[in-house]
Amino acid sequence: MKENILVIGSSGQIGTELLTELRKLAGDDHVIAADIKDPGTGGLFETLDVLDGHRLLSIVKKHRITQVYLLAALLSATAEKNMKLGWKLNMEGLFNVLDIARENGISKIFWPSSIAVFGPGTPRKNTPQHTIMDPSTVYGISKLAGERWCEYYFLRFGLDIRSIRYPGLIGYKSAPGGGTTDYAVHIFHEAVIRKRYECFLHENTMLPMMYMPDAIKATIDLMNAPAEKINIRSSYNVAGMSFSPLEIAAAIQKHIPEFECTYKPDYRQKIAESWPESIDDTAARNDWNWRPSYDLHSMTGDMIENISLLNEKKVTL
Repeated sequence: MKENILVIGSSGQIGTELLTELRKLAGDDHVIAADIKDPGTGGLFETLDVLDGHRLLSIVKKHRITQVYLLAALLSATAEKNMKLGWKLNMEGLFNVLDIARENGISKIFWPSSIAVFGPGTPRKNTPQHTIMDPSTVYGISKLAGERWCEYYFLRFGLDIRSIRYPGLIGYKSAPGGGTTDYAVHIFHEAVIRKRYECFLHENTMLPMMYMPDAIKATIDLMNAPAEKINIRSSYNVAGMSFSPLEIAAAIQKHIPEFECTYKPDYRQKIAESWPESIDDTAARNDWNWRPSYDLHSMTGDMIENISLLNEKKVTL
């Protein structure tokens, strides 16, 4: 039977690119986008607030959904400004999906976790899959709780839930969604357009990152892996690259020599300092053969090329 896939939060940074790839693989008629607003980009779309369980159930039944990708969330920096909404959206949205999936025969769920589950007590270099997890943000607390619930629903109800702890994600096709690692997207746009950028993190703040094509590949590879290969039902560490603002600025300057970056750390600096500098993703590599394709320099070249092309199109229009 052909899978019918629902992507919740389809208009976000991850959802925009994941939706395109899933439609290539499964066909336009079998992938339904859902978000609070219709972006008007075409394809099957349903308006959905993930907190509305009745609406979610009606969509699942209407389209005979068999797989769900739950991407709707309030990210780290945004959730710190609205703590209770961050908790409500991130947790109640997850419960709505888990319960409807359990009761309506949905075969597989993808739910993203984050490096935000780690905290000040976590080893910062080569952070292990299993380690101290003491998140200090609302976002991190909700993701850690979500990991435990996902594993619980697997162990108790046999629900096939799969998850990745995403590092900072970098892409050019959509705007970032209010995270602490957003600087690594903004810096490219500012470099191409204005040739300067003021970074909200200290120049030597090392964080794990991943280019969006690798993130999409990891997500789909995990979902396509045989169930017997999935040995971790909380969430897998995955790694792409690690760098500081100073290092990414230097990589950009190889393509745009006149680019200047200054630094003015704000409240997000404290969040960044509670997160790992690098990630050990041995479990993902061993279990489902995860391998990244991009490093800092190949990503930088690709980002600058594509943002430049997008900017030229805007100028022409």
